[in-house]
Amino acid sequence: MSDRDYRHVLGLSGGKDSSALAIHMRDRVPDMEYYFCDTGKELPETYDYLVRLEAYLGKPIARLNAEKDFDHWLKVYGGFLPSTQMRWCTRQLKIQPFEKWLNGDKAYSYIGIRADENRDGYISAEDNIRPVYPFKEDGITKEDVFRILEDSGVGVPEYYKWRTRSGCYFCFFQRKAEWVGLKENHPDLFEESKTYEKEGDNGQPGYTWAQRESLTQLERPERIADIKDKHAAAMEREKGRNKNARLIDILQETFDGENDDQPCMACHL
Repeated sequence: MSDRDYRHVLGLSGGKDSSALAIHMRDRVPDMEYYFCDTGKELPETYDYLVRLEAYLGKPIARLNAEKDFDHWLKVYGGFLPSTQMRWCTRQLKIQPFEKWLNGDKAYSYIGIRADENRDGYISAEDNIRPVYPFKEDGITKEDVFRILEDSGVGVPEYYKWRTRSGCYFCFFQRKAEWVGLKENHPDLFEESKTYEKEGDNGQPGYTWAQRESLTQLERPERIADIKDKHAAAMEREKGRNKNARLIDILQETFDGENDDQPCMACHL
């Protein structure tokens, strides 16, 4: 079977790696199709960034909207919020819309895993989809990713000033300091996130985004001050270890030191 029988597709999450891959592949695969699985719960900065990418790529990024939104699936799952143990949001709002969009066509799926990473991206169970890892093949590292973004003029998303991963604004993989960042940068979205939580018995957290703490508990002034103080101290320690690091690198290392849970690759590349 020849390559002409395959579509070439590249999924964008709104993060640095998939965006740099799209830029890297723009002239290498002219018939590349770009797509973004829109949950409807993304940060405004993500939507703004996609517009910038479209301008550079010179072609539209297909917005794949799930037929049934997050709120529908929340009801299907009995009100249980998605979590690290049950990531139904990724399956229902990212993977299934992508597979439906392909409609059974054979496709090469280009994935932005770098050469300096030891992990794999989303690999579909469907035998019509074949993963391709150009960054691994070309020896592209994190430093190269930033260079690609800077040289293109696209740069990095604005949310990188306070958050290091793309994805829904209420993603359960957020660290505590990122929740504080959401409250300070998008108080309306923080308030909306609170409406999804349910308190447990005796005032204990029930269904909450953050482990063992509701957003109502997290937003108390003394708790926010504690989170910010600890985060600032960790940032200073990280700066001391690497005085020439850019802010996003310091944030990444600081957050990873606090919580090394690996997010879903379909959402966070």
